Amino acid sequence: MLTIWLNHIVNLMKKIKDTTTETSILNAAKTIFEKKGMDGSRMQEIADEAGINKALLHYYYRNKQQLFEAVFKSAFNLLAPQMHKILNDDSSVYDKIRSFTSNYISFVIKHPYLPNFIIQELNKNPEFAINILAENKFPNIEKFKNQISEEVANGTIKPIKADQLFINILSLNIFPFIAAPLLKGFLDLSKDDYNLMLEYRKTEVAEFIINSIKV
Repeated sequence: MLTIWLNHIVNLMKKIKDTTTETSILNAAKTIFEKKGMDGSRMQEIADEAGINKALLHYYYRNKQQLFEAVFKSAFNLLAPQMHKILNDDSSVYDKIRSFTSNYISFVIKHPYLPNFIIQELNKNPEFAINILAENKFPNIEKFKNQISEEVANGTIKPIKADQLFINILSLNIFPFIAAPLLKGFLDLSKDDYNLMLEYRKTEVAEFIINSIKV
């Protein structure tokens, strides 16, 4: 009985250690990817940031692509429930648009690599999105779509297809992140100025969309 109990304790401690090490790796990878991007990052840099040797890093993740996907999924798994909750609560359409925009921009400011990673992956590996869909991680937008259809039918907002409205919301929120270098050049903005502009976008985007559908 004592032997079984001791084995249980040893296995539990090993799981805790493994979880701690993996968390350290993901945090280190996130830091390096944000600084240098996917192509500019090296596994040795990530290992150094995590305080482990490269061999141990490869034990958890065989290559940089696998690690990048793990970092993405870790962040996406935090974002998706937030978006799902907003789109499926009982608030008004206008409040949903405001909450979605504010929460999305706030989240991506903390995880700026996400939009570009999605674009890169969809271009290189179309099955990437299919795999995420198969895991049922995407927010469900059916309630939002039904709500838009009802509002249009009642004449409380201008006629617009729910799919088109959702695409407009996503596009206006995502573009400043994937086109950051281009926009900084056009607008002649420093990094700090650009970050301040993103903060303004939290309300600007929402009000622009709301005004476009107001009767």
